[in-house]
Amino acid sequence: MIGFIKKLFGPKVDLSEKIREGAIIVDVRSPGEYAGGHVKGSKNIPLDKIDGKIKTIKNWNKPVITCCASGMRSGSAMRILKGNGIEAYNAGPWQKANRLV
Repeated sequence: MIGFIKKLFGPKVDLSEKIREGAIIVDVRSPGEYAGGHVKGSKNIPLDKIDGKIKTIKNWNKPVITCCASGMRSGSAMRILKGNGIEAYNAGPWQKANRLV
């Protein structure tokens, strides 16, 4: 059971440390949701636009931490980014990501 959970969520990573090292927070909610509150300094790239921004994100040459409203969309975004060779982590809800900075 523990192995399944680790596989599902990946190894434990200190996301605060990743941010201190220069990781970029990408909020994958809609622009309207983002306007209602977000992590200071985060970038808003809605989930449905992630595929079209892969080249730009790769050019950042930094790890990416995704967030959204609940963790579902950010989890999908993380998988897309990882599938394209980008170091990515899912912080879950943006409020949780906000506590990391």
